Amino acid sequence: QYWALGLCGARPTEGIKKGADRGIDGRLYFHDDNSGTSKQIIFSVKGGQNIGVSEVRDLIGVLQREKAEIGVYISFEEPTKPMQREAAEAGFYTSGDGSKYPRVQLLSIKDLIEGNKNVQRPLHVRDVTFRKAPRNRPTPSENLTLNLTDE
Repeated sequence: QYWALGLCGARPTEGIKKGADRGIDGRLYFHDDNSGTSKQIIFSVKGGQNIGVSEVRDLIGVLQREKAEIGVYISFEEPTKPMQREAAEAGFYTSGDGSKYPRVQLLSIKDLIEGNKNVQRPLHVRDVTFRKAPRNRPTPSENLTLNLTDE
C-alpha cells in the first residue's frame, strides 16, 4: 500500500489502525487557484484479486463525505468495464483555470510502474502534500570572542 502510494507521490494516511481507515489509504493535497485553500485527492489501494464496481461506489461515497475533489483507486488487477463506467459517471473536477480532470480515476500497479498512466491532476500550481520546512538561521551571538589572557 505505501509503495503504491509512493508511485503517485501521495502521503499514506497515518495514525489509523489497519482496517479502520474508512476507505482512505492516502492523500495528496494541491492548490489550483489563488484562494489559498488546500484541495485533496483521496487514494484507495486494493491488493486483492476480487475487485468490483462496489469499491468504486465506496470511493465515490468517501469523496462526498470528505469533500475531496478527486479520488484515485489503485489495484493490482485491471479495472473491469463496469468499474470504468461507474468512474466515468462520477464526472469531472474543474480546476481554477478551467481544465477538467476525471473525478474518479482507476489505475493499476502495472500502469504506474510502466508509466502508461498516472494521477491526472492540476500540475501548474504548487503541490503542498509535502511542505518544505522553512530555513532557520541561528541569530549571531553577541559575544563571539573568548578572553584568552591570564588574569
